[in-house]
Amino acid sequence: MDVKTVCLGLLSFGEASGYDLKKHFESTIDHFYSTGFGSIYPALAALADEGFVTCTAVPQEGRPDRKVYRITPAGEAALRETLATCEPMHKTRSEFLALLYFAHMVPPDRLRELIDGRIAGMQQGLERLNASACPARHSWPASVQFVQGFGAALLEAAVRYLRENRHLLETPPATRGRRRVA
Repeated sequence: MDVKTVCLGLLSFGEASGYDLKKHFESTIDHFYSTGFGSIYPALAALADEGFVTCTAVPQEGRPDRKVYRITPAGEAALRETLATCEPMHKTRSEFLALLYFAHMVPPDRLRELIDGRIAGMQQGLERLNASACPARHSWPASVQFVQGFGAALLEAAVRYLRENRHLLETPPATRGRRRVA
């Protein structure tokens, strides 16, 4: 699913600026779909060109106008069609896990630092997901609450696994077994 579709979906919850969408990504779906302004604004421009969103300039004192986007009926129809026909992939790409795959070559101090840092990052992600300050949390549909809970469950399981199994990687290098790749 591309950024345009996700932005269109987020706009189905209500109007928002590009900044609002970025904050929504960070506070609710960053655990499985992250993006930045460099993808959000071009997606919004393309959606506007296609007639799937409208953009209203809202004047702000001492700052440039705030552009607020709203999904159109054509955008809602396109979103429904995409959601009804797309084949969602579940991909995980983790540089952290790729590095740990070769942990036998990483100095022990660096390995501890990496694992501790990843645990801390995951705990911050959990705090963000569970924060009561998330925008309009009380009015989200059950689907949003489900995905947020799923993300929290994954993060909790990952933190638990790292804590309970880090000893497998932190064994002194001399006692680590080497396997040949066939």
